Amino acid sequence: MIPAIVTAYAMVSKHGFADIMQNTASWEKSLHATRFFDAGDVISDFAAAQVFDTPNYLTVQTGDDRHIMLQPEFLQYINHSCNPNVFFDTASMQLIALKEVQPGDEMLFFYPSTEWDMAQPFDCFCGTAQCLHRIQGAAHLSDEEVMRYRLTAFIQQKIQNRTAR
Repeated sequence: MIPAIVTAYAMVSKHGFADIMQNTASWEKSLHATRFFDAGDVISDFAAAQVFDTPNYLTVQTGDDRHIMLQPEFLQYINHSCNPNVFFDTASMQLIALKEVQPGDEMLFFYPSTEWDMAQPFDCFCGTAQCLHRIQGAAHLSDEEVMRYRLTAFIQQKIQNRTAR
């Protein structure tokens, strides 16, 4: 008999519509919904707490040389998935549900939807059918891969400029 793998989470902090949880095995933190959101719902507004001209692993890209730290800060715990359920709309500065999000669901976004060329690329193990395996930013996506995702206006413009060349 093979034992079941059980992932346990500990509550870190509560933030109204979401809680920061910590995986007790890996110590990784994640943001989990505390209420239902339908596709298209605005989950939260956000702003730039700080602006940098170079990326780091906590920033969201809003322009060629513009990378923001999120406010509210707890949004930084939204992790990556190749099958995201939320989207950072950097034009409206709103976090939007891409599909139904149930209470307890981890909020996940597609990092290349906001990042052109990531400061810290990584191997993805999200385990979804659409997993791209290596996440480096939208600059490294094929035209076919780009079509599967909602992308920020900035990333869409970068893709159009790449295609026009």
